[in-house]
Amino acid sequence: MARDEVIKARQERNAALVEAMLLAAIADGRVTQVEMQTLLRRVLERPEFEGTRSDELNALVEASVARLASAVKLEDILQSLRDRLPDHKNRMLAFGLAAAVAFADRRATRAELGLLKTFQAALGISEQEVAQIIDVIEHGGSLAEALGEPLERLYAEVMVLVSAADGKPSEQETRALVETFAGDPIFENVSAERAMAFVSDAVSALSSEGLARRMTVLAHGLTTHAQRQKAFRLAARIAAAGPDRRPQERILELLQATFGLADDEVARLRKEAGLGPARS
Repeated sequence: MARDEVIKARQERNAALVEAMLLAAIADGRVTQVEMQTLLRRVLERPEFEGTRSDELNALVEASVARLASAVKLEDILQSLRDRLPDHKNRMLAFGLAAAVAFADRRATRAELGLLKTFQAALGISEQEVAQIIDVIEHGGSLAEALGEPLERLYAEVMVLVSAADGKPSEQETRALVETFAGDPIFENVSAERAMAFVSDAVSALSSEGLARRMTVLAHGLTTHAQRQKAFRLAARIAAAGPDRRPQERILELLQATFGLADDEVARLRKEAGLGPARS
């Protein structure tokens, strides 16, 4: 995806997230100071808005207010949100941000609860997901707790980072990726369609957020030593399939540092994956 397209997609996503929060704030006909403070706090804690200056945020809020004011009916707004938030994770995030604003003063009004039910139906959020999000909000937690990445998604991203190290996966790396999805027990409950979605999401996240940010996400999501060893082994397996390993070696070095893996265990994991010693 070209840089301009990535920037545009990010701006449209963030505008949709702000509009979801604003809708929750005005659902009962009045916007309280607590609701606006919650809106700003939730924006500042989310990585999606990282790097946004205060003047850019003000402009984003003003543009979102204008867009909502010009809408003829609620369904038009909901369709616009669906269009700008095509993946389920961002739709869950939009619902979570709206819920956080609705519950900002500890108790949502009937109008706010009605709007959340409308959001739930329009964005395809399950009852279980709603309960999980509301529970986190009521206990003052971060939405990251309710939007945690599935382990399979994170393992897939590790492989994508290695395969995309030199810009484009080779035929051998692509084959290794497919064979791992089909044969590794960690992916036994992942359908082919879901696996492709994992790959697509990982490529998109890398393009829009950059390598450093995605490494941080992996570190936060893969918290146990066993998980990190598994992730490195998968990455090494993809690297072993590549014709030119120099770009992949850089990713493996970053993964080792990010996961805090010792040299001796990295040497063992490389050997298990069919990858020789690191090239100097």
